[in-house]
Amino acid sequence: MTQKTVTLLRDSAAARWTALLLLAFAMFCSYIFMDILSPVKDLMQSTRGWDSTAFGTMQGSETFLNVFIFFLIFAGIILDKMGVRFTAVLSGLVMLAGALVKWYAVSEAFQGSDLEIWFTNNLNYIPGFDELGISPFYREMPASAKLASVGFMVFGCGVEMAGITVSRGIVKWFKGREMALAMGSEMALARLGVATCMIFSPFIARADIFDGASVSHSVAFGVILLMIALIMFIVYFFMDKKLDAQTGEAEEKDDPFKIRDLGKILSSSGFWLVALLCVLYYSAIFPFQKYAVNMLQCNLTFTAPDKASFWASNSVIIIQYIIMLVVAAAAFASNFSKKKLKITLLAVSVLSLITFCFMGYMRQSAETIFAVFPLLAVGITPILGKYVDTKGKAASMLMIGSILLIVCHLTFAFVLPMFKGSPIGGVVIAYLTILVLGSSFSLVPASLWPSVPKLVDSKVIGSAYALIFWIQNIGLWLFPLLIGKILDASNPEIVSALKDGSMTPEVAATSYNYTNPLLMLALLGVAALILGFVLKAVDKKKKLGLELPNISEAH
Repeated sequence: MTQKTVTLLRDSAAARWTALLLLAFAMFCSYIFMDILSPVKDLMQSTRGWDSTAFGTMQGSETFLNVFIFFLIFAGIILDKMGVRFTAVLSGLVMLAGALVKWYAVSEAFQGSDLEIWFTNNLNYIPGFDELGISPFYREMPASAKLASVGFMVFGCGVEMAGITVSRGIVKWFKGREMALAMGSEMALARLGVATCMIFSPFIARADIFDGASVSHSVAFGVILLMIALIMFIVYFFMDKKLDAQTGEAEEKDDPFKIRDLGKILSSSGFWLVALLCVLYYSAIFPFQKYAVNMLQCNLTFTAPDKASFWASNSVIIIQYIIMLVVAAAAFASNFSKKKLKITLLAVSVLSLITFCFMGYMRQSAETIFAVFPLLAVGITPILGKYVDTKGKAASMLMIGSILLIVCHLTFAFVLPMFKGSPIGGVVIAYLTILVLGSSFSLVPASLWPSVPKLVDSKVIGSAYALIFWIQNIGLWLFPLLIGKILDASNPEIVSALKDGSMTPEVAATSYNYTNPLLMLALLGVAALILGFVLKAVDKKKKLGLELPNISEAH
């Protein structure tokens, strides 16, 4: 009598890739909302009175609860106790709740309301936090920025919870199969959310169908996307439940975060070096994203196309977005194709990228120029991941990433302003620098994250990642705030001109000198490079295996 083989849902390629698509699209939507106000900083200043300090404080608030209330640790415990599908739906609800608060904060309905008066008169002093200099609010902070910060804090809890849950879900569905490809695909789609945000957020904020420009329209767009993300998580809930019904097992769960694990982790010098590299590197990328569009507006000269021309129409935005998707899809697919098809796909991707850049130039739009940021990364992330798997050199790649980071920020600080009067030269420099910065961003996930299992015991790997994410969140809270404060401190003439009314908010928003904030970000790259040298020396001395291929580690 032969035993009947049970075919599980995850044995079907179509089913497991559908599960991945549900999770990845939810993260794509969350990435869009994360930066929904980044390309409209100028509008926030001109329509809501947010100066750079207010903008930076609000942007940094996303990770505040994760850092200081340790919600990131609680999220891991929730995931462990309740499982993937419950935590996925919960994270979707939390993100949506925070997004709705943020939308109301920047909406016209909030202006002049009793709640606005309350926020104006309160939360100007937070006992304990003010003394430590870590308060999420400050005196004279606009009421709308305070309430938006509260909403963004709640959203930040949800998005971090979603991040760890999606990773765990991918492991559940792809264990023993195309795990690396699945994780790379999820990361690629999520990063396209950044480009999508840069293209559509300003367009929606300034759309002709509304009565005047308003940032609330962009945030409302993000809220709708998060509703769709919640639906994706709910559909995934039922797929995942069906899988568990087939296996007859309870959900696979990670080991819980235990305080006693900290001793094992913190005693590893290699862990500390990687954790510090992580916080330095990500702090020079993610906070920069929130200011990048405004930096380009201040350093490049744009001449708006004629309103009757094709380049000012709504059609060009849709066409450019489709071309962007072709660039990303062709570049990503080329990594998994045979030689002839690979060359064809790369050619299509390069030609599409050139077309995309040309359209961005013709539209004379800072946000569409920065939208190229993730495109090169989408294409080369699988290449770099495969290289680390087969050849190694993770520590060396981290150092290369740091060097590229330094060069890019120094180029933005000193070279780009020299081309302010050049309509073509400045745009070319901006495109090249942004593409290189995006590619350097790929070096970190491809080399840093796979290195962590080599530094700590396998029993505490989950705790190690949770601790690294917590340390990373400290930088993601601090540096958006610092950039805003340095920007205002470096431009006292703009701050005083705004106060005495001799400069309009519209003019001020595109007149900042970004040299000092960019130098600070370049210094983060220098610190990361120094740590890279130290990490390589420690690796050589203690034989941690960071320079060895990952595949040789497999059993």
